[in-house]
Amino acid sequence: MSIQLTQDHVFKTYLREGRPFVKGRGSKLYDDQGNVYIDFLAGIAVCNMGHCHPDLTAAICAQAGALVHVSNLFYTRPQAELAKVLTEKSFADRVFFANSGAEANEAAIKLARRFFQAKGETDRFKIVTMQQSFHGRTMATLSATGQDKIKKGFYPLLDGFAHVPFNDIDALKAVVDDTVCAVMMEPVQGEGGVIPADPEYIKAVRQLCTDTGTLLIFDEIQTGMGRCGTLFAHQSYDVVPDIMTLAKALANGVPIGAMLANKEAAEGFEIGSHGSTFGGTPLATAAALEVVRLISEQGFLASVREKSVYFMAQLNSLKEKHHKVVDVRGKGLLLGMELDISKGKTATEYVSECFKKGFIINAIQDKILRFAPPLIIETAEINQLVATLDSLLAGEDH
Repeated sequence: MSIQLTQDHVFKTYLREGRPFVKGRGSKLYDDQGNVYIDFLAGIAVCNMGHCHPDLTAAICAQAGALVHVSNLFYTRPQAELAKVLTEKSFADRVFFANSGAEANEAAIKLARRFFQAKGETDRFKIVTMQQSFHGRTMATLSATGQDKIKKGFYPLLDGFAHVPFNDIDALKAVVDDTVCAVMMEPVQGEGGVIPADPEYIKAVRQLCTDTGTLLIFDEIQTGMGRCGTLFAHQSYDVVPDIMTLAKALANGVPIGAMLANKEAAEGFEIGSHGSTFGGTPLATAAALEVVRLISEQGFLASVREKSVYFMAQLNSLKEKHHKVVDVRGKGLLLGMELDISKGKTATEYVSECFKKGFIINAIQDKILRFAPPLIIETAEINQLVATLDSLLAGEDH
């Protein structure tokens, strides 16, 4: 019934697969017929702590029984405590709470522009992003995104955005002038193909922004909250932005977004300059507080890095064994495996075949398999997936 109701009444903007899911526990999902799936997508890098983590469930239930919403016209304890812990664990001094990654990026875009315009620099409004980047589907974040395929049908887009090749500092230097207010980039391009920033490149971007007085925005919506082996991906590069955006895994599935900024950049906003009805509700911030606590437990992030090394090695063993595999790349537990689709099956077909065998993975650009499992994934579960991929890839060896 759920399938038919969805097909009859929900906008057809998604390709859905399988039976309706009715339960999740840890790294596993269960459909309405009792079939079990090992989740290597985590709701698209959202459920970093797995499904229905008992401590997180308890925190959500406790807050739901106390207070859910009052608006940002009043103070609430969970929001204040989350803002404090996020600033203590980052470069930032201030946090603006929103409902999603797109809204967090909208806030960052608005802050960057207003920061300069409030100082009278009205011609400094352009934002440079990277080709193949993904920053959201609102009109501003769509304009910021460096992928033409998702812009089709939505023209004209907003003015004031330029796109340059990723990991190419000379291309960036060529466009950063006195009309540019910010450079916005993902430390690892997720939707763009699971491509990490080169360490020297990201440091050169920071230096360029410093030299030109340009704000540097890191979109950590997919890479943050432990996904890449550190709380925030940029921390492994030893580079600090002026503004950072978070969402996805921040509350493990409860909708929330956050835009963080250092003290200087934060001065771009004042009372009435931006707002959100639902941003940072007691429920969402209580959930996020528990997520941060769990990720911050001793040894947790080290275990993510260890599993990343192991998973990467197993995927590279498939590359050595099967000509179909072109490349393996990524950071932490955000990994990608590029396939040669000039002959044989596409990545999308591999996703479907894995699903039939009880594994949830994802395809990008029809040629890249993306793996973003819960950070609590077990080595044995990684082995099961790799064995399945090995078997499927062997079918194309010739």
